[in-house]
Amino acid sequence: MGHPVFIGLSIIFLAATFVVWRRGRLAARAEFIRSYRFPRGLYEKLRKKRPQLALKDCQLVGNALRQFFLCHLQSGRQFVSMPSQLTDDLWHELILYTRNYDAFCGKAFGQFMHHTPAVVLGQSQRDNSGLRRTWWHACKQENIDPRHATRLPLLFAIDAKLGIADGFRYSPQCDSLREGGNGDIYCGADFGDSGFDGSTEGFGDSHSDAGGDGSSFFGGDSGGDGCGGGGCGGGD
Repeated sequence: MGHPVFIGLSIIFLAATFVVWRRGRLAARAEFIRSYRFPRGLYEKLRKKRPQLALKDCQLVGNALRQFFLCHLQSGRQFVSMPSQLTDDLWHELILYTRNYDAFCGKAFGQFMHHTPAVVLGQSQRDNSGLRRTWWHACKQENIDPRHATRLPLLFAIDAKLGIADGFRYSPQCDSLREGGNGDIYCGADFGDSGFDGSTEGFGDSHSDAGGDGSSFFGGDSGGDGCGGGGCGGGD
């Protein structure tokens, strides 16, 4: 039998090595997502559905979709819901490039990420927890405090920014808008408010090292690597 001190040091070394390896793999996956080049012709397909979009608009939507994919990765590959109708359109078109999308998921997540339609906070607890998870990590990517946001992350701002008539509108704080009777705008403050549906599930509930370093969208990485209680992928 080995000396107890030697065994203990070996275990610590192996654990530290595993953590370094795990973080390195997650960083590589995040960088792959950030630098991923969408298939040729994808933006043209989006513009057929949304002819008002210029190419630069489509590229902005592409960044929003990458942000969504990073939310899934950084949450520990838990269930995340899509908050943008326009970004959902691009996601759907990407999935139709079946081989490209399957290869992308393999390199980005190590498993397939299923598609679910865009949603807003409502009656579905699962959708709500998924949206809270998306809000939390999208805010963290842009150095926004998800509990007291003063601006919106790209993924939650894109529909209004590009004037999508059937898109979803969000505001960081909505008290004044609600006083004015505007019920079509969804509030960032609601994501951390248990008074909305009696729960805050998904709001910062991921692994402790997921998204907690204030990493920016275009640099750095954090996140868990597993399959949490929300289920794997974007949806079933």
